[in-house]
Amino acid sequence: MVTKPNYTIMKNSILLLQLFLFATLSVQSETIQVTAQNFSYTPANITINVGDTVVWTNTGGTHDVNGTTNSITGNPFDNPEDFDSETTNTIGSVIYTHIFTLAGEYNYDCSVGSHAANGMVGTINVQNVIPATVFDIIEQSTAHDTLEIAIIQAELVDALSGDGPFTVFAPTDAAFAAVDPLLFQAILASNDILAPILLHHVHGEGTVLSSDLMDGMMVATLNNDQLTITQINDSTFKVDDATIIIADIIAENGVVHVIDVVLVPSPPEDITVVDIVVNSPDHNTLETALIAADLIETLSGEGPFTVFAPTDAAFAAVDPLLFQAILASNDILAPILLHHVHGEGTVLSSDLMDGMMVATLNNDQLTITQINDSTFKVDDATIIIADIIAENGVVHVIDVVLVPSPPEDITVVDIVVNSPDHNTLETALIAADLIETLSGEGPFTVFAPTDAAFDALPAGTLDALLADIPALTILLTHHVYGGSLEDTDLTDGLSILTLNDDNVTVANDGTSIMIDDAMVTLSVNQADNGIVHIIDAVLTLEEPTSIDNLLLESNIVYMHTINLLGEKVERESNDKVLIDIYSNGTVIKRYNSNK
Repeated sequence: MVTKPNYTIMKNSILLLQLFLFATLSVQSETIQVTAQNFSYTPANITINVGDTVVWTNTGGTHDVNGTTNSITGNPFDNPEDFDSETTNTIGSVIYTHIFTLAGEYNYDCSVGSHAANGMVGTINVQNVIPATVFDIIEQSTAHDTLEIAIIQAELVDALSGDGPFTVFAPTDAAFAAVDPLLFQAILASNDILAPILLHHVHGEGTVLSSDLMDGMMVATLNNDQLTITQINDSTFKVDDATIIIADIIAENGVVHVIDVVLVPSPPEDITVVDIVVNSPDHNTLETALIAADLIETLSGEGPFTVFAPTDAAFAAVDPLLFQAILASNDILAPILLHHVHGEGTVLSSDLMDGMMVATLNNDQLTITQINDSTFKVDDATIIIADIIAENGVVHVIDVVLVPSPPEDITVVDIVVNSPDHNTLETALIAADLIETLSGEGPFTVFAPTDAAFDALPAGTLDALLADIPALTILLTHHVYGGSLEDTDLTDGLSILTLNDDNVTVANDGTSIMIDDAMVTLSVNQADNGIVHIIDAVLTLEEPTSIDNLLLESNIVYMHTINLLGEKVERESNDKVLIDIYSNGTVIKRYNSNK
């Protein structure tokens, strides 16, 4: 739906019309020289066009240019517009310069002494220049750049340059600027949509002047639609919802009336809510998600649908790992997308009320909150652009992704399994037969090392762990707490008992969170059975016996331990962070939580 401003502008403002004509035709203007000498102007009688400039130059004597009051009779000249100049006796100087913007006949004389009585008079006939075509008027107008671009893109220049006669209702640039930008992008993206909308502004069966307009009159358009004329007062007419602000700009093949609103026909049959999303520059992620969830055909159906469409920026604010988990499963993705769609009718912004509940296609509901006269929220999202009408419904653009109650089938395991950065952890969980355990009711808090964290383990360690399932299970359960800990719960000094009856310790300085010697890089708290904290290192067991055994099986021998200052220390010294050095140069950094 196009938001239509209600401007009130007098239709037949002569000055506005002439200024418009001057703006459109000034590229063709000429400058005519007239000399003043003795008792004559040369040439005394000239014919010029609207927009032309006349320059009077003194070539002898004392003269002026008087177009106000007849110096002989004392009566007004009654010219279309008055003009006069100062007197000058400077030879070669310009007496006066005037740009003629109003058509008609002008009389003037020299008011100095008896010059006028002695024949120093002149006449100027100013005629309107009639453009060849209605397109020429639009092309030469400084107020119709958008319309010109649209006509060119829709390949309608030749059509509007034909014999006609045409009557064109021409929206200004300001009128186009008031169109919802996403709808305008969708329209511009397809000539099959754009051309019919432009042709909805053209009557192709004759020249309809303002004097022909009548209240209730119907004007057929070239897209086989009709416009309704409404008479507001003696001098003002509306065409559908648009006001004619400048009328009767004549061309050889028709007439142009300038209007203040883009005329919107019934939505073309081939623009759907999907078309609006697909052709929007701000909804690429939503388009990708609709394709992945196989919902394009559904939302291209009859509807009518009301779609609350999150922008790319809204999707970018979603936890990326959660988003990856959602995209990886249509069973999860489709219900979330359908949570943004009302399938029982077109709900326009004018229908919204504070506290209203809107049912969604995933059998959930959205709550409408009215913020002020023009702003509504849908759950936690604000409608930033409303009422983009399609043939099968309406799209409202929102700034937040709407999140239904977490689906029962997304668990901490789903987040890990569907993450592109946790393939090793997934493999380890499968090997240790922990998938079913961590898919249970929970809640669980999982500290999930990335693939890069596992890659940083000494060479051979991971293979040895995968070959020793008991040791692997101990290590993995050392990364799981049997409860729910959000990032705000991870306070400095907190000791967390893990599922292997060991402890990890939190260090929180207000800017970063460490779990032993691993940093939390991201927290994902939307799983149904718990929370996943992504960490950048594998958590080392308090007693490194299992790791030692694995290293020994790889013929790698423990050498000594140092602290962060590089000093050799006892393996169980009081330093919290210890670094064990092995015979092949491998180092293991660990957090001594009991010291």
